[in-house]
Amino acid sequence: MPPDVPPRPSGLGWLLVALRGGAVVAVLLVGVLLLLPLRGAERLAAGRRRPLTGPWVQGVCRLCLLALGIRWQCRGARMRGPGAMVANHSSWLDIFVLNAAAPVFFVSKSEVAGWPGINILTRVTDTHFVTRDPRLARVQAAEFAERTALGHRLLFFPEGTSTDGRRVLPFKPTLFQAFLDPALPEGLAIQPVSVRYTAPWGREPRFYGWWGDMDLGPHLLAVLGQWRQGSVTVTLHPPIPVAGHDRKSLAAAAEAAVRAPFPAPAPRA
Repeated sequence: MPPDVPPRPSGLGWLLVALRGGAVVAVLLVGVLLLLPLRGAERLAAGRRRPLTGPWVQGVCRLCLLALGIRWQCRGARMRGPGAMVANHSSWLDIFVLNAAAPVFFVSKSEVAGWPGINILTRVTDTHFVTRDPRLARVQAAEFAERTALGHRLLFFPEGTSTDGRRVLPFKPTLFQAFLDPALPEGLAIQPVSVRYTAPWGREPRFYGWWGDMDLGPHLLAVLGQWRQGSVTVTLHPPIPVAGHDRKSLAAAAEAAVRAPFPAPAPRA
């Protein structure tokens, strides 16, 4: 189904847009201003590792969700040891939600680096940008291996695009080839993560979904101006050891885990 036009705020909704928007901007500004000297000190003490700024960004994102009024909960335990995370993707809110669940570093297509507003968040959170060019696959795999060795928990979106938040698209096996690189640490595992939004009462179930050719501005206003917000649940599934898998079986196992909390699609007539 094509995206619906987000509802425009009216009356009190515009006041909520101003209050919530101002609160989120304030949290982000203070968070970034304090992050810069913290990162400088961290770099001197720990080099490229992120023992301090990762949890700092996590706290800032939790405060942003609080300012938005969106109820948030996390189920399951974060993985230990070397590895990465993979999750479904349905909204710009995922940046806050997934960072609130764990200190992660997103892996995103290079085009996102030029998106107004979103590019600021991705730069601050040290997003790892990749170019969809097979000729660069080995270089990007080496970069991934380097960051994994540093203890960075990279997070991928294997669907390759965003959805309406009510379903999970098939995972692209090509992405999982990077997890099989021999340069990666031994004992590598992939932790599947499910993000499921519940719309506010009375709203269309896809209210928080931002996908297709939807404009960011109207959707942002609709979320900020919503009187009583809905909620989001993050489920951290048991990690999947990479050993013994090829890219297709690894993608299938991760997809099945991420899809589990979502209702099964209705059978076709």
